[in-house]
Amino acid sequence: MSQKNKILIFIVAYNAESTIENVLMRIPSDLQDEYEIEVLIIDDQSSDNTVLRCIKTIKDKEIKFTTHIFVNPENQGYGGNQKIGYQFAVERNFDCVALLHGDGQYAPECLKDLVKPVLNGEADAVFGSRMLTHFGAVKGGMPLYKYAGNKILTFIQNVILKTSLSEFHSGYRVYSVKALKQIPFHLNTPDFHFDTEIIIQLLFYGFRIAERPIPTYYGDEICYVNGMRYALDVTIATIKARMQSLGLFYDRKYDIAQRHNGSEHYEAKLDIDSPSRRTLKSIPTGAKVLEFGCGSGALLKELSNNFCHVCGVDQFSPNDENKITFPFYRCNLNYDPFPVMPGDYDFILMHDVLEHLAQPECFLDKIYSACHFSPDSRVIASTGNIAFFPIRALLLLGQFNYGKRGILDLTHTRLFTFKTFKRVFEQAGFDVIRMEGIPAPVKLALGDNYLSGWLTTVNRWLISLSRSLFSYQIYLVAKPKRSLKLLLKDAKEKGHEYFSNNGVDRAFLSISQDTCLSKNSDSSIISTREAIS
Repeated sequence: MSQKNKILIFIVAYNAESTIENVLMRIPSDLQDEYEIEVLIIDDQSSDNTVLRCIKTIKDKEIKFTTHIFVNPENQGYGGNQKIGYQFAVERNFDCVALLHGDGQYAPECLKDLVKPVLNGEADAVFGSRMLTHFGAVKGGMPLYKYAGNKILTFIQNVILKTSLSEFHSGYRVYSVKALKQIPFHLNTPDFHFDTEIIIQLLFYGFRIAERPIPTYYGDEICYVNGMRYALDVTIATIKARMQSLGLFYDRKYDIAQRHNGSEHYEAKLDIDSPSRRTLKSIPTGAKVLEFGCGSGALLKELSNNFCHVCGVDQFSPNDENKITFPFYRCNLNYDPFPVMPGDYDFILMHDVLEHLAQPECFLDKIYSACHFSPDSRVIASTGNIAFFPIRALLLLGQFNYGKRGILDLTHTRLFTFKTFKRVFEQAGFDVIRMEGIPAPVKLALGDNYLSGWLTTVNRWLISLSRSLFSYQIYLVAKPKRSLKLLLKDAKEKGHEYFSNNGVDRAFLSISQDTCLSKNSDSSIISTREAIS
């Protein structure tokens, strides 16, 4: 006989003395024929006799389910109460947990329909929706203003999060405990918009959400939700989540999609206006190209197709090394020696590399030392612009949030403006030939459509007004200056050429120079003018 699935029916209760008995009595008794059922009631410091009514109901009505009654020592809030219940489900290794409300607003009779998709492996969460039946919520007693608010908020959230749920605001839910174990629900708000935050976490992780129709019931229960504040909290939470997906905001509770292990490759973004695309257009056919931080090698593959001789260096191996058709070297740029000589190449690329290094100045010093004898070599580099106006605006509001990508990537150790990026190259011995501003990658966020194209055009126009303020990224092209050793050598050769052209013997020049260096008295120094005369 196969083992039954374990289901926890979790009832959040607050001042539910008049309704909790009805909720308990309506839980279908035949559920235990198919599943191993336990009921958990957590009272959130009710001011009435909710707990006593629970105990009396269990005794008098002979509730046959194993039932646990907990009481929070302090009020935890709607979201805080859920956290405790889900922690119980995780620790006891239930297969799924069904959330009910002690006020009787949701029908326990629907439990069978809600748990099946989770237990059958069809979904990771199932929401009971009052909006799947046309105007069913209104017919069930939902006030019209609440119905309209629910529909409007759900529409806004669907647009922002690119989802298609019929309702974001139902409190009747079933979660796979396996899914709960993988999301940081403990970081969520203790307030009523906990339900929105956990939906976002499920979506960001890629879990499957299903909906099932449920009836609507509104009685004389007291509503403890401030509608306007709830709507504002929900909207802010949704916008923050979207901003995080665009790299403009960071909150640990949403840092769950493909957790950062440091080995992910950055996309070359060759199909939009990006540093990689501009580099691809600027490098001539047949050039020798070395790329540090080549990632998956997408740019080098395109250059190779253009008959360039390419080589890639990265601290992580490409995802599919078998498809790499060019020389590749694995190297940690913070401390490993260069596997090849940068001076042997016409172009040295470092797109979005310097900001990841512990000491970018030392890295550039090494590059310069390796290529200063190759004055025709060109270094092409890019980085995020920390002075980009959204970052400035967030800073003005007291926000400086690192994220999984973008200008404030969690792995960035250094941040640059146009001036500081130019300075770090100049102080390493390079002449900066040109600097350009790169617009924000709007198409990655909104898709390739008219709106994203228009916004990119506007961004380019704004960059023409102030590249420091409106550039998302900084694009730089530099060449190595002639070193002091080379300049000294040039000066000596030019001096010899000058004297030779004026009839002065090189041997005499050497003697006169030695004399100048060995005498301390001005009267004994043989000047160049005297030597010529």
